[in-house]
Amino acid sequence: MIANLLREPLLKTVNIDGEDRIAAHRKILESKTMMKEVCQEMYGLCASLENQYLTGTGRRIELGAGVSFIKDHFADVEVTDVVPAPHLDLVLDAQKMDGVADGSVRAFYGIHCFHHFPQPRAFLSELQRTLSVGGGCILIEPYFGAVSKLLYPNLFASERFDMAQTEWENPTAGSMSDANQALSYIVFFRDRAKFEREFPDLRIVHRSPIANYLRYLLSGGLNFRSLVPAPLAPILKGLEWVLSPLSSALALHHVVVIQKQPLQ
Repeated sequence: MIANLLREPLLKTVNIDGEDRIAAHRKILESKTMMKEVCQEMYGLCASLENQYLTGTGRRIELGAGVSFIKDHFADVEVTDVVPAPHLDLVLDAQKMDGVADGSVRAFYGIHCFHHFPQPRAFLSELQRTLSVGGGCILIEPYFGAVSKLLYPNLFASERFDMAQTEWENPTAGSMSDANQALSYIVFFRDRAKFEREFPDLRIVHRSPIANYLRYLLSGGLNFRSLVPAPLAPILKGLEWVLSPLSSALALHHVVVIQKQPLQ
């Protein structure tokens, strides 16, 4: 399988559900300037959408942060993950946020984490509890456009892309393995009416594909070898801009903004 041939050598002996995965990903990220630029843009997008759509007060928390360096840009964001690591502010399970008070959060950022939650309803219930009115959650997740539907089913041996999964719940073998990368499509698009019935005070206020797919793919992300040298990043970014009208077909990721509404 081509994906196995391109896998980052540092990850070949790493348990993806263990703490050593974060250390390996940190080494890989530090070596990839193109991927770091993509991450920086995602952090900036989260902050921009927060300022545009969210009006609540309180803490700002990144969930499932992994090797995040968001604090380099937004020092007040609390960096959390369910897997312990030295750089985290807090070890936190997004499905049971003990220690996070009711109505105390302005914004949650979640980049590539929602589809790893075995119990998405538990997470959404925690959003209802912990968000202040007007606050919200910004999720960046695998997209479901034409290219994504071809790529994701063949990309990770440890993850699936099953748009036909009936239930939202997805019991997993670990924090990273057995995830369904199509979960955001299932909950927020296919089953949006069900989401709105079950969580009437949570509203989807924005959703859009993200046009950084060429640099993300060709950088290899955090799991695969780079396919092009980093100095080509400006050219690839220019191509992404030229192709932006086709993002709904070409994008690999999309962003969903959920806001907590006042009680009716």
